[in-house]
Amino acid sequence: MTYQDTVNWMFSKLPMYQRQGQSAYKADLKNSLLLAEHLNNPQQHIKTIHVAGTNGKGSTSHMLASILQEAGYQVGLFTSPHLKDFRERIKVNCKMVSKAFVIGFIKRNSRFLESRNLSFFEMTSGMAFDYFKEQQVDVAVIEVGLGGRLDSTNIITPEVSVITNIGLDHTQFLGTSLEQIAFEKAGIIKPHLPVVIGETQEATKQVFKEVATRQQSDIYFADALIQEVYPSDLKGSYQQKNIKTALQTIQVLKSSFSVSEQQIKKGLLHVVKNTGLQGRWQVLQAFPKVICDTAHNTEGLKYIVKQLEEEPFQHLHVVFGVVNDKDLGGILDLLPKQATYYFCKPNVPRGMDADLLAEAFLKEGFVGNSYLSVNEAFMAAKKEATNKDLIYVGGSTFVVAEII
Repeated sequence: MTYQDTVNWMFSKLPMYQRQGQSAYKADLKNSLLLAEHLNNPQQHIKTIHVAGTNGKGSTSHMLASILQEAGYQVGLFTSPHLKDFRERIKVNCKMVSKAFVIGFIKRNSRFLESRNLSFFEMTSGMAFDYFKEQQVDVAVIEVGLGGRLDSTNIITPEVSVITNIGLDHTQFLGTSLEQIAFEKAGIIKPHLPVVIGETQEATKQVFKEVATRQQSDIYFADALIQEVYPSDLKGSYQQKNIKTALQTIQVLKSSFSVSEQQIKKGLLHVVKNTGLQGRWQVLQAFPKVICDTAHNTEGLKYIVKQLEEEPFQHLHVVFGVVNDKDLGGILDLLPKQATYYFCKPNVPRGMDADLLAEAFLKEGFVGNSYLSVNEAFMAAKKEATNKDLIYVGGSTFVVAEII
């Protein structure tokens, strides 16, 4: 099979949450443990950092990888979802996993993957661990897919666990209160191993403290401990919290990894160059200014709206699409009405129909039209906008993926 044949096989044979939603979600670790055993437990042969959280876990993971790369380490990075190419999920020092490895992994293991009915993410986690072991990485930064306690990645014993923050997202799986969701995320805290919490929240602080006490784990609240924040090439205002989380995590790791202040500063300034991260308050062009961001829930979009308000522009154009299990209530209350909207459906099966999305918005007094595709919506916005206007593209990772 060619690389494209292999990727097509994975997408068609393995249930994929990003494409089909709830039916692809596996709420236990059984398959992950079976696959790990089948692969001779590669996760036991690598040092890891485990990163969970509602928002910011991707940015924080990339920051940590960048800092450790600047310190001279061979760093694995496992994140999701991908924007363009499946291989973006598995990198070593910014280099994507080779096509040959992906083809070989599926060829060797396809019978096992199908017979055990593994999900796409279960398979991908196993592939990442196998690749990082083969590459003999010094450390791998592992981003949780969804939740924590029952996530496929939660079979590792990390050097440190990191939980960025808690918001009301994926409530159909993780619970309907911040406390319930915090408990699920706290499932990555391991006995006698430290945990860094990025954001102190009244509703969740006690949950984390109780789990850490039970696990006899040292707990660090980054926002309370880090006073000085270094600049980063990730420019979203929300990145300040992620920088604090990354800085506190590096402090905890200093007993195992040698990292200088200069390397920390360089790592934060070169996140995009060192890791290839895209879609975080990314400026795509200057006239008119086009900004995209993968923020897709109420907590994430709050920061986006705040930052949009600080941008100078004559008129705001918003290219917007979401997935069909998204709760629009909080989003509708949040987004600016003084803008022209271009509603679109991301090109994934669980993308919300653009006409339905438009109907929900127009009912609430928003102004805009629906379009047949993300690209058509984006082209319409560019056609309408003057050089003094601002175009924002977002609502879903999958919308951003189509215009980057």
